[in-house]
Amino acid sequence: MALFHVRMDVKIPHDLDPEVRAETVAREKAYSQELQRSGTWRELWRIVGQYSNISIFDVESADELHELLQGLPLFPYMDIEVMALTRHPSRIED
Repeated sequence: MALFHVRMDVKIPHDLDPEVRAETVAREKAYSQELQRSGTWRELWRIVGQYSNISIFDVESADELHELLQGLPLFPYMDIEVMALTRHPSRIED
C-alpha cells in the first residue's frame, strides 16, 4: 500500500445551476464516504476558512489514486495537489 497526502481546493463556478450544484455535492459526499468506509480514504480534514481539505489516501499505486480522484463528482471544479508519503526513520512505531 502507498500513502498519499492530497490537498483539494474546490472552486465551483458561482453561475452553476443550484440544483446541479446540490446534486453534485450530494454525490461527492456519498462517494467520499464510501471510500472512507473501505479504508481507502483514511483521513479527511477541512482547512479552516476555505472550501478545501487535506486528505490521506491508502491505495496500491499513484494510478489507483488518480482514478479515484477523477471519480470525484467535484473533480472538474478542483485544484488538487498530491504528495507521496513514506515512513520517517525517526518515527516511533505504535
